[in-house]
Amino acid sequence: MELGLANKVALVAGGSSGLGLAVAEELAKEGAHVAICARDSDRLAQAEARLKAVARGGRVMATRVDVKDDADVRRWVDDVATKLGALHVVVTNSGGPPPGPASTFGVDAYRSAADAVLLPPISLALAALPHLKKAGWGRVLFITSETVVRPVARFALSGFARLGIVGFSAALVQELGDSGITVNVLAPGYMRTPPVERTAGNAGDVEAGLRAMGAHIPLKRVGLPEEFAAAAVFLASERASFITGTVQLVDGGASVIG
Repeated sequence: MELGLANKVALVAGGSSGLGLAVAEELAKEGAHVAICARDSDRLAQAEARLKAVARGGRVMATRVDVKDDADVRRWVDDVATKLGALHVVVTNSGGPPPGPASTFGVDAYRSAADAVLLPPISLALAALPHLKKAGWGRVLFITSETVVRPVARFALSGFARLGIVGFSAALVQELGDSGITVNVLAPGYMRTPPVERTAGNAGDVEAGLRAMGAHIPLKRVGLPEEFAAAAVFLASERASFITGTVQLVDGGASVIG
């Protein structure tokens, strides 16, 4: 399927590992110019080399950015648009807050969760919107988690912060109308990323832990980052031009059985 992403300019926050890197890699394989950011310089360099190895004609940029710093985010977005000539695809991505039931946290923990998980995606989207409007074509993808669809008691902070992203994305959809810019939310379940592997290995055996996680999923396994990336890149494509305002679960059917 021709996705129409060749020579499009995409930026991916948190693109040095996990789901962010998987999405960036798929975009590079489709011929897009890809800019990633993260805070760890060493992992950024490794990710940049990996993306350049799979890129099909597009350029690759890697920049150290603190996504909690609004000014840093604006500088990054403007720099990418200037150096690569435009901006078309924006993928927001950030780590999750600590797990735990709702009543175990004080107000400060909720405030910190908003600062770390809710506000950085909003900051990135707001910085990117003028460039997307100028291009007359855009895709905004918010990576959240399954907690925005299926509340999980021990992930109270995640649900609180990420549900705010869903509300913001819905407001953007209505505001942007027929501008050519679509906005969608991706809600992954258990995917085989470094944090999930660390959780699975808490008992000492990573593979056994992953199998135990998979036992609660209809497909009987956790997802792979590249499977998530395939869904994300389709939503970023020309072929998904009539899909906007959705919350797309990528969870192997886990939400069906609760």
